Amino acid sequence: MSSKRPVFKPYQQRQLMAIPPTLDELVPASHPVRVVNDVIDRLYLEPLLKAYHIRGSSSYHPQMLLKVLVYGYVTNTYSSRKLAAACRESVYLMWLSSMNYPDHNTINRFRGVRLKHALRDVFEDVVKLLAEEGLLSIEEVNTDGTKIEANANRYTFVWKKAIQTNKEKMKKQLSEIWDYAQSVAKEEDRLPDPPDFTVIDSEKVNAAVDKLNEKLSSREDVSKQVKSKLRYISKHYPQAIARYGQQEALLGERNSYSKTDTDATFMRMKEDHMKNGQLKPGYNVQISTSNQFIVNYTIHSNTTDTNTLSAHLAQHEVSFGKAPQVLTADAGYGSEENYTRLEQKGTIAFVKYGMFDKEQNENHNNKHPFAANKLFYNQEKDCYICPMGQQMNFIGTSKRKTSTEFEQTVKRYQAVNCANCPLNGICHKSKGNRIIEINENLNRLKQKAHELLNSEEGIQRRKKRCFDVEPVFGNIKQNHGFKRFMLRGKEKVEIEWGLVAIAQNLRKKAA
Repeated sequence: MSSKRPVFKPYQQRQLMAIPPTLDELVPASHPVRVVNDVIDRLYLEPLLKAYHIRGSSSYHPQMLLKVLVYGYVTNTYSSRKLAAACRESVYLMWLSSMNYPDHNTINRFRGVRLKHALRDVFEDVVKLLAEEGLLSIEEVNTDGTKIEANANRYTFVWKKAIQTNKEKMKKQLSEIWDYAQSVAKEEDRLPDPPDFTVIDSEKVNAAVDKLNEKLSSREDVSKQVKSKLRYISKHYPQAIARYGQQEALLGERNSYSKTDTDATFMRMKEDHMKNGQLKPGYNVQISTSNQFIVNYTIHSNTTDTNTLSAHLAQHEVSFGKAPQVLTADAGYGSEENYTRLEQKGTIAFVKYGMFDKEQNENHNNKHPFAANKLFYNQEKDCYICPMGQQMNFIGTSKRKTSTEFEQTVKRYQAVNCANCPLNGICHKSKGNRIIEINENLNRLKQKAHELLNSEEGIQRRKKRCFDVEPVFGNIKQNHGFKRFMLRGKEKVEIEWGLVAIAQNLRKKAA
């Protein structure tokens, strides 16, 4: 048997140190916590201090709480309870908080209340500091959006279509009862003409129910079924109409909302827990990035990216005093309204329109030889020439408004005689003479976008967009596990995403 024994490093748990190490010595010089500390120390935090009252007991310093929160989001610790525990357990958070131990209520109240009016300023200051260091550009940005689930019940919802269906059923029931009352009433006791139920409200329903009760409830020749139906209408319809009115006010232009977070709209998301395309309550998050740093962010309750760009640009102007010089985005933003807004602001827009990618394919162009955009336009006579050489004459102009109240102008042209044309049925599917609608402003804007996108600069910017803005969402969602908001209500969701955006920028700077 060998007398040799293994050698171990000293382990003396109760050994006292003459000069114990400080927390600062335990934090490596290149650790991300130092980046968080350094950047927040350089910020102007006066707007945050205004959220505190002068009177009352002393509070934890907002600078310390902001550092704790931001570092929590940097390290994927989003829960206030976990952050409070980490302030007692993590060397990095103990160093950052200077051995302060805020409880989870303090952290949560700071996040949801104190930061309400100050976090946007903090985010903007971080962006400006990074811009001064040459890490990002505020003038040249890439824009995209994603949908993130709200902290709301997935199965308690209100749908606009369901409200409309129920109101139509109510109108029908009231009309039927009114007609019945007319049929059984004596000549001298006949009801007036039925109310106009085109627009139905609580006051109108109450008046109709009172009149029907007056005429029918005391009559013995009225069937029990009708009286039962009238009692049900009297009891439920006025309250239901009042409830529907409140729900429609909350819906606004949306098609749905969640009962547990009324600002959240049901949207189709890539992260599908049921794997069946189920809609979930969520928010449409829009960001502009530069070099994978988030320069601007906005939160929206509407589901389509198209209708978010105006508000997103407006926020950029409020934050930095002017619109971006260059904006690159995918086809989800290629509408007449967005192109017009960007043109008015002097922004060079490398923004695709809906058919741009398909137009790059020659086979697609050959599939639709009779499309309106393929027809020859005679500028002198203001007419189009159909595939058989007939003139399609101008017949008028129409104006229409989009869901965002943007006015579009469309010119209409009609062929003279399609009845005996050998291409009838191939050229178009309508029964009469073919009519085409031409939006000249949109065509001009699309042509301008086409030229920009196919230029050498446009090709480079299109390539860059794919690995600039899209990986930011992928990093936040997949690498850092932020797929669902923890706070409820659009106002608090904006705070939470602001912290996510600051954390993304500081992680990128640390890297």
